[in-house]
Amino acid sequence: MSDIPAASRLARRLRDLRTNHWPDTRLTQADLSKAFGASIPLISSWEARQGAAVPPVRRLEAYATFFATRRSVEEGDPRLLRDNDLTRDEHAERERLLKELKSLRAAVQLAQADVPRFAAPAAASMSQGPWYFPDGKPIMIVCSSLPLEMRAQISYADPESPDYTALYKYADLDSLLELWGHLRAANPGSKIRYKAPEDLEEDDLTDHLALLGGVDWNTVTASVVEPLDLPIQQVADWAGEKGPYFQIAGEDRHHPVVLKEAERQKLIEDVALFFRGVNPFNTKRTVTICNAMYARGVYGSVRALTDERFRDRNSEYLEHRFGGLTSYGILSRVKLVGPLVNTPDWTRDGMRLYEWPETVSED
Repeated sequence: MSDIPAASRLARRLRDLRTNHWPDTRLTQADLSKAFGASIPLISSWEARQGAAVPPVRRLEAYATFFATRRSVEEGDPRLLRDNDLTRDEHAERERLLKELKSLRAAVQLAQADVPRFAAPAAASMSQGPWYFPDGKPIMIVCSSLPLEMRAQISYADPESPDYTALYKYADLDSLLELWGHLRAANPGSKIRYKAPEDLEEDDLTDHLALLGGVDWNTVTASVVEPLDLPIQQVADWAGEKGPYFQIAGEDRHHPVVLKEAERQKLIEDVALFFRGVNPFNTKRTVTICNAMYARGVYGSVRALTDERFRDRNSEYLEHRFGGLTSYGILSRVKLVGPLVNTPDWTRDGMRLYEWPETVSED
């Protein structure tokens, strides 16, 4: 529990009260809105996974009073009883709940006091979503490197060349530049670095990790995937009849769409994975995987949450679908027009191939 940010613990507890306090009674955010005299968006913000808003004490008092007695929901529309209408046992339960909620709120205030104050905060739409890390801790991008035999064909990748450019060693260079720039803008107070797997040091693995590339080239992705026990597996079957694929729970397979034109192959559609979970090397940090069969698919996975036209709606979808969860993933299509990548819109049903956990959160 201590590994979960304070704001998320409070938000999770408020949501838990609404959804699980009385298992046989289904309470919606609209029900609490009516009982508390607060708007539905305000109720929603208090339950948001990253603790977008912290309720004032008087609102926590309303929560404690409401959930202290079953009578709050026994006469039709949910209602908030007056304090002097509570029985002695109900008063005791109210005080117990209020003490718990105020303690969680105090932890949020303490954590916020430790958050660095930035001289130039990021734009509002960037200071939210999965690529914003409010704790201000270091972020390490791990990008797979091109195999040596491929680098040998690129003069700029030769350290002996007068035109040597170090970045040519990376396999997913478009994705690396896109993500590095976005992280810098969204987290101006955080130290953000990038390395190839072979260049990492032990301490690098304990940062927030952003992994670019699949299990065949990015050895860190391969090392992280195993202990996470994901319900999805990347199979690098390049010699197979249909080529590489993602396999879900040992059953469904999702292949990219590749057309053969003469002696060349043309990628029409890739399959991309976006995963967010707890860093197995440091449970107080996160790990994010942006992966696909081809570099264009990796780029699409990154762009889903960096493209200014789609990042807000995709972030909102993640919040609605997985709010309160520390581990989740989406497998989606990434469509191409020639070399151009169409940013996946996760709000479109046909764009998402698989997502987990499979249980959809309720409002």
